[in-house]
Amino acid sequence: MILITGDIHGDISRFSDKKIRRLKKGDTLIVCGDFGLVWDGSEKEKKLLKKLGKRRYSILFTEGAHENFDELEKYPTEMWNGGLTRVISGNLRQLIRGHIFDIGGKKVFAFGGGSGEENGGSAPCSEETALRYERPSEAEISESDARLSAAGKTVDYIVSYEPPASIADFLGYGVSSADGVGVYLDTVRHEIRFGMWFFGKYHINKPVPPCFTAVFDSVTEAAMIKNQESQ
Repeated sequence: MILITGDIHGDISRFSDKKIRRLKKGDTLIVCGDFGLVWDGSEKEKKLLKKLGKRRYSILFTEGAHENFDELEKYPTEMWNGGLTRVISGNLRQLIRGHIFDIGGKKVFAFGGGSGEENGGSAPCSEETALRYERPSEAEISESDARLSAAGKTVDYIVSYEPPASIADFLGYGVSSADGVGVYLDTVRHEIRFGMWFFGKYHINKPVPPCFTAVFDSVTEAAMIKNQESQ
């Protein structure tokens, strides 16, 4: 089983949700951005992360806009289930953006990062580092496109912090930046076949038919549907 939830912002109470508590070994929880539990590098924080990493299920997250990216980048990277991850502790990992993962027999494309002006607050990291996560580089985009092409331009799920720019506009939030994550994801939307797309940026729980879902504090099962034609 794969469960999806939205921004946690360092609030561990989300892990007490009854759906999450029922997860078993081999199951997965994916957080769509603003995980926020890798923040200050304190011993207290490290103990909490170690405890989460010992859970019987996998906890995976895409980065949002409100993360301590400098602290995140201190953790080692490792290939896992077909894609690159950052190993935080045990079963707790960051999904590196632009990679495709085999999770529970499903292809999951992850692309984190983005602009965070809507929800306020600044991350305790350098401005230069934060900007890298807000605006994907040409190399990141090229490598991401290559992986999607190698996968036959078809995946089961897409998980991100930002939605495609056209979906943000449809929801009334506009486009953050002409060279931002959402603009690239709009290209992905039009060129890739996918079953469902989950994103966490806007702090709302809202389906956007036929195949997008904004998630915040809800916990949603990633029920598989037939892959859509490129939108």
